[in-house]
Amino acid sequence: MIEIELNNIKKNYGIKNILDGFNLEVKTGERVGLVGPNGSGKSTVLKIISKQEYVDDGIVSIRSQAKVGILNQIYENEKEDLTVKDYLYKSFEDIFKIEKKLKKLESDMSIEQNPLKLEKILNDYGKTQEKYSLLGGYDIQEKFNKICSKFYITEVMLNQSYNLLSGGEKTKVNLARLLLKEPDILLLDEPTNHLDIDSLEFLEDIILKYKGSVLIVSHDRYFLDKVITKTILLENGKASVYNGNYSYFLKEDERRTLAQFENYKNQQKQIEKMKESIAQLRKFGEIAKNEMFFKRARSIEKRLEKMDVIEKVDLDKKSIDLKFNMDSRSGKEVLKIENLTKKFDEKLIFNNVNLLVVYGEKVALLGKNGSGKSTLIKMVLGEDSDYSGIIKTGTGIKIGYIPQNIIFEADNQTVLEYYLHDSSLTETDARKRLARYGFRGEDVFKRIGRLSGGEKVRIILMKLILKNINFLILDEPTNHIDIDTREILEDALKEYKGTVLFVSHDRYFINKLAGRILNVENYKINSYVGNYDDLRK
Repeated sequence: MIEIELNNIKKNYGIKNILDGFNLEVKTGERVGLVGPNGSGKSTVLKIISKQEYVDDGIVSIRSQAKVGILNQIYENEKEDLTVKDYLYKSFEDIFKIEKKLKKLESDMSIEQNPLKLEKILNDYGKTQEKYSLLGGYDIQEKFNKICSKFYITEVMLNQSYNLLSGGEKTKVNLARLLLKEPDILLLDEPTNHLDIDSLEFLEDIILKYKGSVLIVSHDRYFLDKVITKTILLENGKASVYNGNYSYFLKEDERRTLAQFENYKNQQKQIEKMKESIAQLRKFGEIAKNEMFFKRARSIEKRLEKMDVIEKVDLDKKSIDLKFNMDSRSGKEVLKIENLTKKFDEKLIFNNVNLLVVYGEKVALLGKNGSGKSTLIKMVLGEDSDYSGIIKTGTGIKIGYIPQNIIFEADNQTVLEYYLHDSSLTETDARKRLARYGFRGEDVFKRIGRLSGGEKVRIILMKLILKNINFLILDEPTNHIDIDTREILEDALKEYKGTVLFVSHDRYFINKLAGRILNVENYKINSYVGNYDDLRK
């Protein structure tokens, strides 16, 4: 059964059609991944299906009676000031209405003396109770507690005002609320943002067992590989369908691209031959003064005009030139930690931790949210000195750091002004380099404070590349950047000769880069050789 059908959808935001003849079909039980570059219109597709946006042209069909639920990337404050618990309990409004009716019927039964009326109340109670049971009324608390536990929605958070939550907390709460509602059609826009690996695995398990249809926008390739059965590539306003997970899509897309390139080359050869034939026939016609040659030339011209020209494809889609320069290496011991103990008031974070990171290692720092990963980074950077024990970096260390939340002091500067600051580059050279990182034309005059998350990561990376860094510390570097940019970053870091210590929940990224895992657990940092998959074996 078809749950969602979009036919020849067009959507315009004033400059050009972001969707231009887009088609999509999702059947009952399908788990579909929607992928494509940032700005290609993926979130717009979800908003159209959920009726948050409307199309300029085309047909949108959603199965009659199907309940649609959407997880947006950004949530506004509620008009009513609710606690998180009350906000989540709104998921069960229909069930609570039935529960209220059951209590009323129970009260009526206890006082009714008339046998006929009592029988009618009992029948009504039985039907209402059956409906209550089918809707999961008796399982509400168990389901509520399980989901809150898996997403680390604590009792403290449940009693907080929803409107006072951070963006990441709101995303987690709204994901929990959506899963509690269990809609027929589940639309998820970047659901893995702000989740640690345990929560990611819980979400994967829910989606794999989900009875409804799921349409997911995500840059988390490991997550996509695990849960989706079909991939839709949204590019240039149109959809290409791949009947497999993300890894299948990569291989099949490469095959199709190469096949299209070969077809393009063959067609270009054919076009050249046809043009040569036209020129030759006209020449013969002029020499022989024979109209037959001109007719044959016109016939070939008509065939050429009617030909469906195959579009040239770019075999190298990676348009950002990201390469780290490193003129001087550090000493062998890059980071040494001895007998580190850290507390926040009476709360223990680390207890007697010892650690050594050596030159050239690519080390992933993992652990549950709140386990102390970002705290450790702050101590290494010297931003937090309230601990006992020793943290020291080796000789010749030049640290480059990308924080999880990027904040610029002078956020009114343009991209060009920011890049030129403390640099000996000319404006012409700076603009050439900026273009290699995706800031082309008028983009260089964007204000730093108005950049997207992915653009902020790119410009920070650009500045680090200028500084001859030999020890990179990255806190969730793949947040907010699309898949193409993640792959470029992976390739650059793999070639980088220096040392990398990074926090990430992107398991695909960890597998590509990490040679060692540092897992924060039980106030210790345990070291494991290998990547994420090696750790899970």
